[in-house]
Amino acid sequence: MAVRVKKIASRAELAKAYSIRVRVFVREQGVPREMELDEEDKTATHFLATLDGRPVGTARMVIKRGQAKIGRMAVLKSCRGKGIGQELLKSAVRLARRRRIRRIFLHAQIQVIGFYEKMGFRSIGPVFNEAGIRHRKMILVRGR
Repeated sequence: MAVRVKKIASRAELAKAYSIRVRVFVREQGVPREMELDEEDKTATHFLATLDGRPVGTARMVIKRGQAKIGRMAVLKSCRGKGIGQELLKSAVRLARRRRIRRIFLHAQIQVIGFYEKMGFRSIGPVFNEAGIRHRKMILVRGR
């Protein structure tokens, strides 16, 4: 199986990414659609992961005040555990590094903190509620 991650460059690719996010966050996790698809989508860099040519995952990166926030990481349920999330995260971190961003962070759902820790992120601050789901802020503490 060939996993490929690319920076989204067309409206058609962006529509595929939005479709994945709606399936994962809105339908599966109950996040309101108006919260999931937000204003930051307009300025974000989006990524699309494909598995044997089929869109299966997405992520976005928003840069503000010299910091990169990686978010909206979503992989279709049937494709989880195949390294797709790792490839999405590595692609976003690589792009942030190429843009000379020093501080990279994300808001991780509590149940996937271990995944991000394996990728070099560390939890900081208290648990908080975002879209009805418990999260924790995490920062990248070692390069990947």
